[in-house]
Amino acid sequence: MKTSIKNILTILAVLTFSISFAQNIEGVVTTDQNIPLEAANVVIKGTTFSTITNSEGRFSIESQGKLPLTLLVQYIGYNTAELEITSIPASPILITLREENKLVEVVVSSRRRIEKVQDVPIAVSVVTGKQAEAAGAFNVNRIKELVPSVQLYSSNPRNTGINIRSLGSPFGLTNDGIDPGVGFYVDGVYYARPAATTLDFIDVEQIEVLRGPQGSLFGKNTTSGAFNITSRKPSFTTGADFELSYGNYAFLQAKASVTGALGKKVAGRLSFSGTQRDGLIDNVATGRPTNTLNNQGFRGQLLWTPTENTNVTFAGDLTTQRPDGYAQVVAGVAPTKRAAYRQFDAIIADLNYQLPSLNAFDRKIDHDTPWRSGQDLGGVSLNVDTKIGGGTLTSTTAWRFWNWDPSNDRDFTGLQVLAKSQNPTRQTQITQEVRYAGQLTSKISGVAGVFFIDQTSQTDGTEESGDAQWRFSQSSTSSLWATPGLFEGYGIHTDARIRASSAAVFGQLDWAITNRFHILPGLRYNFDKKDASYSRKTYGGLQTTDPALLALKKSVYSDQAFDSDTDNTDFSGNLTLTYKASDKINAYATFAKSYKPVGVNVAGLPTNSSGQPMTELAVVKPEKVYHYEVGVKTSPFKNSILNLTLFNTDIKDFQTNVQAAELGVNRGYLANADKVRVRGAELDASFVINSHVTINGAATYTDGKYVKFTNAPLPLEETGLTVDGVQVAYKDVSGTDLPGASRWAGSLGGELSDHAKFFGNAGKIFFAADGYARSEFSSSPSASKYLVVQGYAIFNARLGFRASQGLSIQIWGRNLFNKDYYEQLLPASGNTGQYAGVLGDQRTYGVTFKYSL
Repeated sequence: MKTSIKNILTILAVLTFSISFAQNIEGVVTTDQNIPLEAANVVIKGTTFSTITNSEGRFSIESQGKLPLTLLVQYIGYNTAELEITSIPASPILITLREENKLVEVVVSSRRRIEKVQDVPIAVSVVTGKQAEAAGAFNVNRIKELVPSVQLYSSNPRNTGINIRSLGSPFGLTNDGIDPGVGFYVDGVYYARPAATTLDFIDVEQIEVLRGPQGSLFGKNTTSGAFNITSRKPSFTTGADFELSYGNYAFLQAKASVTGALGKKVAGRLSFSGTQRDGLIDNVATGRPTNTLNNQGFRGQLLWTPTENTNVTFAGDLTTQRPDGYAQVVAGVAPTKRAAYRQFDAIIADLNYQLPSLNAFDRKIDHDTPWRSGQDLGGVSLNVDTKIGGGTLTSTTAWRFWNWDPSNDRDFTGLQVLAKSQNPTRQTQITQEVRYAGQLTSKISGVAGVFFIDQTSQTDGTEESGDAQWRFSQSSTSSLWATPGLFEGYGIHTDARIRASSAAVFGQLDWAITNRFHILPGLRYNFDKKDASYSRKTYGGLQTTDPALLALKKSVYSDQAFDSDTDNTDFSGNLTLTYKASDKINAYATFAKSYKPVGVNVAGLPTNSSGQPMTELAVVKPEKVYHYEVGVKTSPFKNSILNLTLFNTDIKDFQTNVQAAELGVNRGYLANADKVRVRGAELDASFVINSHVTINGAATYTDGKYVKFTNAPLPLEETGLTVDGVQVAYKDVSGTDLPGASRWAGSLGGELSDHAKFFGNAGKIFFAADGYARSEFSSSPSASKYLVVQGYAIFNARLGFRASQGLSIQIWGRNLFNKDYYEQLLPASGNTGQYAGVLGDQRTYGVTFKYSL
């Protein structure tokens, strides 16, 4: 590694610096109290050229004949300053250093302009790229440990739901026919598929998590919040970062980023991230561990500045994932209301089968169908920012794709119940957003824009029975079920297609009635259209003309086809009042009427008594969201933040995912719950105690209920319920908790640090620890006592040395107390009683090296 770093340094030095006429750059370094700093280190970034200040804080350093360049000014106990020099100054430059461990006032771009987060009348949490890297939060699933209002549930990348305040995506299997309620943006580009949240971040500058509806600020309507992620931008000053992590289970993660000028008006940036790890679950059938990590991602950017007022950025990215995973482990067996011979334990006894372990946290499986979760995600974008008048006109054009290549063992056993379960999908999207943001008059500022997205999704799926299917599907005592080869190789080929288009006009004003009191109205007009087709055809199994045997086969899989198309328009909006009582207190109140577009089912429908698809379920009504929120952002004393938010969200026609008992409905189907309500409170705090100690924390209380849901699916233990001899299909679950909604969740972290030097570099030695906890939550659309995930808490820590330039190192550990916990529970196909768990990672630990030039 040392040789590689030396070679890289040599190459960069040769490429970047040449011997030529050198002029001196002179300056003075002081504190923010105007006190000269003696012996401050002044470095030309990307080189080994440096000097120190004298007793008057003065310095002089040769430019080495190359401009532009960046000066790094370092002094123990103060934040490092960076200053770009484009020409030799005629007089000494003044550089002011800010004392470390003063609370940094984070700026955000959530309202399409740069402003302090404490001044924004929105509940927003900010995680910088450096904070995410330090905490090992290399994807959204890790970010939820820092922002407890975020929930992410993923049984595999396709079946991923991201929620904020327990709202956003239906809990359970993903259906492409509806839109997510949480927007996911990277550098202004909307990512339509939630699978993007399972991949590694690449060279991230900042992550903003906005809570609550944001339809008047963002191109795509977002009913429960948005992730606004910005990447590090190309720089005209040469720089590079290299990072390498190694841990147990052969964890290996490498990151690299290089930036610099490619011409007088063109700069570039190239970034890479790769993660590998051995499996955390042992497959005793194959003799090797599964649930590995295998991610690689690239991102390239070109910045062109044709004029002082215009920036043009072209970006391209490609991320691949090739793990052996995401396998789930049988977590238990629920007795159902079916006959004794249809209970899971009786079924496997007849087949002379035993589970490899009755304890899920033995982390043993014997799955006989390979687990495969290959996905490719990428695209290109063109962003143009140009200053016009008192604002900025922005155009963002993008094309993206997502390819999904899976294989699953959805019976969760070593039996050949489902020999194949795979639904490869290809999704493409084109988006265009144009908006103007800026000062319109002396009292009014705002943002206005138009947005368009057109996306297509095609799934060509296969589900095929094995030699044990007959026993799991058996619904009578007839000996015909055991007919040799009746179901073996019997399956369905699925062709599901959807095209979804959406167009919107949106805007929000900020009217300063006084310097302290502002009114912020926002409006949005949306048009959405969806066309879908679904077709499945049966194949294989025993070839017979016997009507009785054909009827048995049809009870497992049958042909089905339907088309649906729908469109809808909607006016929505919001009104916010904000009052800045003082420089330390900013209060606001918001009402928002929001909207999630109409949905369509593209994964099969339940059948009626005649065996025909219930096409009345093909279209899912749009959600109507009514949101109320009040908040106060405060700085109660020096270097502190304490923010409180209270919210209430009512949703009519809540879109929820229902898992059918029929095997043929292999992805679940969508339905509407009449009314849902979520209310709660959030607390965010950050304190700098002194120059050595910082503390930060967040807590959320959430009460999510089905106010009215009379046609909910039966919970697992009530499968097969009959009343007066008639089998019951639905249940009234009004008043019960929403799935995925923990009543309490929180995070708490702190850092102890001191000044130090490491290999001649000035920096800080530190010890940091953080914890994340949440209370129990339901893991089923209809509350089931067997599918309740118990509350848990995990703790992480890290010890190391960090510097803004040169070598940094840290030793880290996650889930230090090796807590066994589930992230999700889900029933097996056919609801025979067994259910599986998505396991949280056990204890992991390792070391990270970072070298910055």
